[in-house]
Amino acid sequence: MATIKDVAQAAQVSAATVSRVLNKDEQICVSPQVRARIFQAAHALGYVSPRQRRAAEHKRRLVIGVADWRIIRPDRHNVRLSSLSCLVQMMSDQYDVIFVRLSFNQPQAVDGIIAFGAFSKTEIDFLRTLTFSIVFVNSDQHNYEFDQVQVDFDRGLEDAVAYLLDQKRYTDIGYIGGIYNGENGSIGTHRLAALKRILEQRLQYNPALFHIGEISRESGYHMAKIAIEKGALAEAMLIGSDEVAEGALEAFRETGLRVPKDVAVIIYQDIQTLESKWPTGTCLEMFPDYVWENALELLFGRISHRRAQAVIVTIPTHLKIGDTA
Repeated sequence: MATIKDVAQAAQVSAATVSRVLNKDEQICVSPQVRARIFQAAHALGYVSPRQRRAAEHKRRLVIGVADWRIIRPDRHNVRLSSLSCLVQMMSDQYDVIFVRLSFNQPQAVDGIIAFGAFSKTEIDFLRTLTFSIVFVNSDQHNYEFDQVQVDFDRGLEDAVAYLLDQKRYTDIGYIGGIYNGENGSIGTHRLAALKRILEQRLQYNPALFHIGEISRESGYHMAKIAIEKGALAEAMLIGSDEVAEGALEAFRETGLRVPKDVAVIIYQDIQTLESKWPTGTCLEMFPDYVWENALELLFGRISHRRAQAVIVTIPTHLKIGDTA
């Protein structure tokens, strides 16, 4: 059985710090990164503090459905779901939460739902048959019936464009990205339309520098190869997702293009993302943990009937400057 010293060693902090963090001592001053590292180490080692054991006797078990078919292809694994237990532990001792991935028109018993993306009335009616406790993330809902968490995507794209044109002085910007058109809607169209609009406003939009395919590593590789062969790469390229970036950057390397010397790259990271293979790259971050934390807090409030009125939370994006642009 793991001990508090094992957790301290794995998290590279003192046993006293572990104890105070796991016992939610509000007087301790540690960074969010250290706090997360401690909970991740405790979870990985299976360590349960005395406080957590006592709280477990009174915890309420919740099943939370995740409706993500609007932003993640059904054949892609949602890696966030397997790592959320640590976040829940950090937030509350009241709930023991199980996350299940929902599919349209396939009912499951759930206590609440977090739904990602813009849903049709038919899809919303389906979700409502499962539970009234629903939080929408980036849904563009306008009826204010439900709680919402909105990420300011457009502002993030504006920041990225301003960084490339005004600060770095690149002369043009292109795009390599994918669109998925499925039975229940499309993925990737919003960011493409927003980038076009922003570049048009600055008289910088050149359709010849935009390369649209599928959301996959293979498509990213293929699109980048074609762009290189046609001489249709801009000085700076925005890449629509981690998956596409993996293939595009491989194509750049194969053809001898140096990043960022020959072509600058900004990677657009999703709220729900596959594990990034480019942690040092310049990217537009969506703060996935902050999105989840706010969505869960709103959902817990609904489930426990602490609040009846709908709430909208807006979360900023962040342009993380790295070594690719």
